[in-house]
Amino acid sequence: MSRFWSNTVKALTPYVPGEQPQISGLIKLNTNENPYPPSPAVLAAIAGANHAALRLYPDPQARTLRQCLADYHRLTPEQIFVGNGSDEVLGLVFAALLKHDAPLLFPDISYSFYPVYCGLYDIEYRTVPLDDSFAIAVDDYRQPCGGIIFPNPNAPTGRLLPLAQIEALLQAQPDCVLVVDEAYIDFGGDSAIGLVAHYPNLLVVQTLSKSRSLAGLRVGFAVGHPDLIEALERVKNSFNSYVLDRLALAGAVAAFEDEAYFRQTRQAVIDSRERVSAGLAALGFEVLPSAANFVFARHPQHDAAQLAAALREQAIIVRHFAQPRIAQFLRISIGNDEECTQLLAALAGLLAHSDGSK
Repeated sequence: MSRFWSNTVKALTPYVPGEQPQISGLIKLNTNENPYPPSPAVLAAIAGANHAALRLYPDPQARTLRQCLADYHRLTPEQIFVGNGSDEVLGLVFAALLKHDAPLLFPDISYSFYPVYCGLYDIEYRTVPLDDSFAIAVDDYRQPCGGIIFPNPNAPTGRLLPLAQIEALLQAQPDCVLVVDEAYIDFGGDSAIGLVAHYPNLLVVQTLSKSRSLAGLRVGFAVGHPDLIEALERVKNSFNSYVLDRLALAGAVAAFEDEAYFRQTRQAVIDSRERVSAGLAALGFEVLPSAANFVFARHPQHDAAQLAAALREQAIIVRHFAQPRIAQFLRISIGNDEECTQLLAALAGLLAHSDGSK
């Protein structure tokens, strides 16, 4: 049937999501999901919204959720945009704000959905290499461009760019939109949302999938100047005005209202990340500094693909990217305490019984 495809579809190289195998007893550390369940308040809110009103369309403006997010971040609803997960929000961002005559800039090692969106929307782009320590080098983005986007912390490296450097870049590029993709910011960094009031060219994108344990609900949002938000609304309302369903809206509001649960589970993930990082280092791994809910690590004597395959044989799945510069790294999501203990024990056993050759 490919003869009916458009030229755009023929040229696309789609994004490949992390594997979601249905295997009993699996330790799944490959897609950066939160190891802890959603807040009980979220489950109660979703159950409470599961009634006859589901026959009606949801609020196309998502006013209750936007007001909730605005109150949480001390903003106005006009500065908030919501969508089905941050991936959909990002897709609308690329269409609405990042398609210009000059090329879009983003890191050479970063979220692999970015070049996919560029292909989908016919956006010219240029990748900017991370430095030798796999950090974003802000000065390298001081060049003519049609926009800039990067995750912070970066993915898959987990490295955090300090807020002062983001502000310096905003000041250096006042005529370009800077999109900061903060899917993992709650696990170790300061959000750039606090800069939105001072920089009309800043858009910050977040998700409830990671720190709020709601990957299965699909809720994301963007924060920025009302002019940027209006651009996103124009594209959304030309595509699908009812982006979030009633259950998602109810659950998302409840997630932000239960701040105590959020802080408790976030800290548990952070504590486990530090334990895993220390354990990997003790086994001889080089572990990049992580501010996310995963670590990025390589072993100087052991091939990453072989380690990933050997872990899989023990029903432990981690993510390996067969890409230039990072082919010897493993990205390991942070599980609960028991899962982290089993991971470290499995790696210790594998290293002890390996000949150490790549």
